Amino acid sequence: MTAATRYDLPEPDAFTRRYWDAAAEGQLLLRRCGACGRAHHYPREFCPHCWSEDVTWERASGRATLYTWSAVHRNDLPPFGTRVPYVAAVVDLAEGPRMMTEIVNCEEADLAIGMELRVTFRQEEGEEAVPVFRARR
Repeated sequence: MTAATRYDLPEPDAFTRRYWDAAAEGQLLLRRCGACGRAHHYPREFCPHCWSEDVTWERASGRATLYTWSAVHRNDLPPFGTRVPYVAAVVDLAEGPRMMTEIVNCEEADLAIGMELRVTFRQEEGEEAVPVFRARR
């Protein structure tokens, strides 16, 4: 019997390896453009705003605000079925980019648009650390 395909794990490559290594150390990285000055996420080798290739890695503050969310009560893809219910969300990072993520350690009833969040990381044995967010207290 083969293991079920995991749909929640990243597939790092030579370019994104630095991002995932930083995540394993509890740091969220962004890319910032030297031409237009804007930060972006997910990591790309060019700026999605002005197309410049003058982009560098930058450590994010880890602060964000909740833009929107949806509570997921059913998901048949492994391993999500064992996590339901969970909160899929979009957050606005303090540095400007918007990011898809998950909210953890917070009841859905306590969520509110604009609430302050802080990055944390989910890491399972032998897997990449994945940034998720929790309420900022």
